[in-house]
Amino acid sequence: MTFYISPEADDLATTPGGIYVPVNGGRTKWFSGDVYSVKLTAAQTRGSLGVVEASVPPGGGPVAHTHADQDETFYLLAGELEFLDGDRTFTAGVGDLVHCPRGVRHRFKNVGLHTARMLFFYTPGGSEGLFLEGGDDPEPGVQVPTWGPERFQGHMLDLFAKYGLEALPEG
Repeated sequence: MTFYISPEADDLATTPGGIYVPVNGGRTKWFSGDVYSVKLTAAQTRGSLGVVEASVPPGGGPVAHTHADQDETFYLLAGELEFLDGDRTFTAGVGDLVHCPRGVRHRFKNVGLHTARMLFFYTPGGSEGLFLEGGDDPEPGVQVPTWGPERFQGHMLDLFAKYGLEALPEG
């Protein structure tokens, strides 16, 4: 078997062999105050998987939401995150794994003092496209800006629908 070396996740080649993504490989986007590096896309894996590395600063994380067509699994690399699973919250830390089946309302939030890092996996792949299409290109040496509610109108709502995400209120 040969391994295809993928310097960027937007290199959409599907190969008969494996895919190798170097440590700084993938495509990085800023999304609502968080940093997401898409390591593998559905297009690269024949639809089977999407992989994203996330850096979530204190206070960061998405609103509660569901995925219509993907399960989402999180693996914590550093820090702690509060997760919402349906109607309950719990804290996950380094080495913990959290699996959210499609259709289950969930979110994560950094309620700590330090940036949390994690990998998350979409099965099948697809939802990682939201970050690639809707995120901002990062700027070296600049703090990641948070987004206000105006950012989640129009085009962003169209992207949510395209990728099967539905934002849901908490509580």
